[in-house]
Amino acid sequence: MIATVIGDGGWGSALALVLHRNGHAPRVWGPDAAYSAEVRATRRNPRFLPGVELPEGIVWTADPSEALAGSEAVVFVVPSKYARATLERFKDAWVAAGRPPVVSATKGFDLATRERISELVREVWGADAAVLSGPSIAPETARGVPTAVTIAAADPATAVFFQRLFTGDTFRVYTDDDVCGLEYGGALKNVIALAAGVCDGLGLGVNAKAALVTRGLAEMTRLGTALGARAETFRGLSGIGDLMVTCMSPQSRNRTVGERLGKGESLDAILGGMVQVAEGVHTCAGALALARECGVETPLMAETDAILSGRKKPAEAVLSLMRRDPRAERD
Repeated sequence: MIATVIGDGGWGSALALVLHRNGHAPRVWGPDAAYSAEVRATRRNPRFLPGVELPEGIVWTADPSEALAGSEAVVFVVPSKYARATLERFKDAWVAAGRPPVVSATKGFDLATRERISELVREVWGADAAVLSGPSIAPETARGVPTAVTIAAADPATAVFFQRLFTGDTFRVYTDDDVCGLEYGGALKNVIALAAGVCDGLGLGVNAKAALVTRGLAEMTRLGTALGARAETFRGLSGIGDLMVTCMSPQSRNRTVGERLGKGESLDAILGGMVQVAEGVHTCAGALALARECGVETPLMAETDAILSGRKKPAEAVLSLMRRDPRAERD
């Protein structure tokens, strides 16, 4: 099957490798024509997925029409801040290709409207997108390390279509119908991962980090269910599973940004030296705005935002959390 991967970052490249292992013919689109030509010639993606060889069967292009010509499935893996513009750019080519089914693997919100990516796809393309999420660090997935994720879609047939597309010996896919639950889990866990990284940067140890991850899951669940998700989704791969790997892996960009903040670096200096995107930095303010609208308390996310904005130093934010009024655990 010809499958178009829109997004040449580490995660998009890893998913293209999964598709190639399954016998499909992936085409990967990136916005930089010169860089796409370099990847095509060298079979390497040093900017986003260093150290991984890319087989000849994966096509790289910066031309939307070439990427979508004859495509039978679309995998959207563009950083959330570029999602709307990229969807607009691809709309005509997607229609010309016969409107192939779409799955989003982007974990974030639209910055301006706080819409989920599947909502953006529906708004711009008029399509109901499936969503792929779960504990899946890109370099490990690219190397063929056993990985399990969930794909959710409003239409069960769409979920099964993408399940069959992606399932292979090293990539196991479950299905669900809680689309918003998968998207909120994938987006909100990045904010908690920033906080987990701060914990590491301050050298607070495993007691503090275990408490932070547990209470972070509680915040994700409270906010997600207030926004229409099901609580049990946050107890699955796209919730606690993705949260664990993002908070613990040294390869997690969000955790690494938090760690560097905890060690005293400024956010501007950290982001200025990064090529890839740490989605939690862009998601945090939007998550807090959603929480305020729903009347949901999210103290960890609030203190993370205070650190990101420079209103508090990391140690001050920790003290603010510890001095909160005592309460029952499930309140």
